[in-house]
Amino acid sequence: MTTANDSELAAFTSRRDESSFRTLYRAHTPAAYALAMRLTGGSGTDSEELVQEAWVRAVETLDAFGRRSAFRTWLSGIVVNCYRELVRQRSRGPRSLQEAGVEAAAEQRALASAGTPIAPPADVERAIARLADGYREVLVLFDLNGYTHQEIGRLLGISEGTSKSQLSRARRRLRELLLADGPKARQREKR
Repeated sequence: MTTANDSELAAFTSRRDESSFRTLYRAHTPAAYALAMRLTGGSGTDSEELVQEAWVRAVETLDAFGRRSAFRTWLSGIVVNCYRELVRQRSRGPRSLQEAGVEAAAEQRALASAGTPIAPPADVERAIARLADGYREVLVLFDLNGYTHQEIGRLLGISEGTSKSQLSRARRRLRELLLADGPKARQREKR
């Protein structure tokens, strides 16, 4: 059975014209942009750059796409790789909370699905920003974007088991950070 996305990809692959690219782009950019926004902590500028770079690379390497996964999954892997390069480039200097955080609404869903009591968005943003990159990537991909551990493994170049353990550790660390930075900690800061 051919899906709409398969048809869009097939049309672009065979014609390589602007019209078929626009159709493919419109179908997949919202998901790629949402992923980029979550990875960059809501930075619209960084997200736009990541998505643009991901599309450039996708078009340049389309012949390497072996259809072993869905096109969306393959494109998401390129977005994640572009994000990792951005992080490496910026690792020389301090990162702001905005660059390292994740959208507050998405964070709330992730915490709720992890069984953690919902904390104020600013606390959640700080806690997620403090997660190690690997933990944050798996948490964002699994809890916020709905990828399976198998897909995450392919995207990040890790095993399915590593994805599961990273998610478990990320959730545990997030709970620890939220408890340490909870309401009592905020009250101490006000004094």
